[in-house]
Amino acid sequence: MRTLPVLALLFLSACVAPTGPVEVTRFHRTDTATLGHGSVAIEPAEGQDGDSLEFRSYAAAVSRELQRVGYSELVAGTRSSDSIAVVSVERASFRRDSNGSPISVGVGGATGSYGSGVGVGVGLNLSGPPPETVETRLSVTIRSRASGQSLWEGRASFSARATSPLAQTQLGAAKLAEALFRGFPGTSGETILVE
Repeated sequence: MRTLPVLALLFLSACVAPTGPVEVTRFHRTDTATLGHGSVAIEPAEGQDGDSLEFRSYAAAVSRELQRVGYSELVAGTRSSDSIAVVSVERASFRRDSNGSPISVGVGGATGSYGSGVGVGVGLNLSGPPPETVETRLSVTIRSRASGQSLWEGRASFSARATSPLAQTQLGAAKLAEALFRGFPGTSGETILVE
């Protein structure tokens, strides 16, 4: 009877398609004393639809991480916040090229003390086209409201199969935001891979 819960967990873990690490790059000013303090308002970057469900999912994930690193959040458009976090999300779908033709032909020959022979082999690749991949990039810029200067910039991206749960907005948003703000503010100019 105790094996049933274990089997259920094994089946659930098999349902989640693995994804590669998140690539994270961050830049910030030399003086980081003001980072992680005060209030922040989240705003969409130019060209982003701040009312879309997808954007709001990423904004909520960024908000959670900003609060975790010490900021207090104010509603977007509030003029009294100390800082503004400008959020941008880009998603692109693509299919990697397969390597060559699905049919391969090999010819081989041999001679020896017992005679000679020639052989022909035909290989068929029946796996079909490669699966579609979704690449997602989250970019956040924290600016001082008073001066308008950028204090911190970061971007995080990862690729996953289109059928993976992580290619969906809710899980992908949380994964990217957590990776982006891990070890905040991070080393300026360094690109890291976050598992």
